[in-house]
Amino acid sequence: MQGTAAILREPNQPFSIETVQFDPPRAGEVLIRIRAVGICHTDMVFASGAMGSPFPLILGHEGAGVVEAVGEGVTKVRPGQKVLLTFNSCGRCSQCHSGDPAYCQEFVALNFACVRADGSSCAHDDTGQVSARFFGQSSFASHAIADERNVVALPDEADLASLAPLGCGIQTGVGAVLRSLKAQAGSNLVVLGAGAVGLSAVLGGKIAGCSKIIMIEPQEARRQLALELGADHAIDPATGDTAEQVRAILPQGANNVVDTSGNVGAISAALGMLAPHGALGLVGVPGSLDAALPLPIVPAITYGYTIKGIIEGDSDPDTFLPELIALHAAGKLPIERFSTIYPFDQINQAIADSHSGKCVKVILELPA
Repeated sequence: MQGTAAILREPNQPFSIETVQFDPPRAGEVLIRIRAVGICHTDMVFASGAMGSPFPLILGHEGAGVVEAVGEGVTKVRPGQKVLLTFNSCGRCSQCHSGDPAYCQEFVALNFACVRADGSSCAHDDTGQVSARFFGQSSFASHAIADERNVVALPDEADLASLAPLGCGIQTGVGAVLRSLKAQAGSNLVVLGAGAVGLSAVLGGKIAGCSKIIMIEPQEARRQLALELGADHAIDPATGDTAEQVRAILPQGANNVVDTSGNVGAISAALGMLAPHGALGLVGVPGSLDAALPLPIVPAITYGYTIKGIIEGDSDPDTFLPELIALHAAGKLPIERFSTIYPFDQINQAIADSHSGKCVKVILELPA
């Protein structure tokens, strides 16, 4: 079947809108007509080539659309149904069986390899195979082929452009607070970075009932947005030592810290703002695979710090995404406040605007 895709032929190059051929879905697969897709920081990390991505490549992992066809054995969704796409998981390992598919033992192969298990792709052009299984979807395209496990059914009235980012960035930020760190009502929260994930963490803090929420962010407009969304304080890291500034507000230190920046210097400073039994959640992906965090071991032991890596907000999509959809409907996840919609063919301009700080969360909208 013929469609279009934003193809990246080499690292750090502009995306090119091109014609591609999509295979029909195999057993257990779902063919989705993509109507909207968010652009996430992780897309840009893989676009850089730093993660060894196979090119030519179709990225995109916050897709939303309508099911066009299903492969043999699929019962979870049906043609004509609106769906959200999210990360993939095997459904067989101990982590999946225990309700922790974000830590699936095959997560890397299923989400980062960008091809099927047999090495094939579902997308091709005149020159051959185009890698198209990023996060089990590669949704920077008119169509995506996902597995039954990484699609979640939506109500018929769902606004696909509004809900698309729930599949990764929003569930990561909210889930980091609610599920990964399990922030308690009355505890405090510090968030590093006011991108879409960081702002979602602020919203998660409000939902959790955190007594004080502090945002650390260099861009003034984003600091202001964090305050409007529920942060009590917003710190400019350029004005001085961030740990000292946090402790001026929270003398006992921070119970929960969520880093969405991936900046090693910012994360190192965050260790100095933790309260006894404080927890630091690492969400932001650094720019290199060998990025390392120096850990002051004696204070970590003495004060019982927890440092936790977080993937996808510890989400179990079949249960957590419906919760987020309900929170959005109730007005508790006003993600439209930091989302900007662009036509799909303006993907390169949208990325440039995001990098410049002109917008926070980009959503690409495709024609029906």
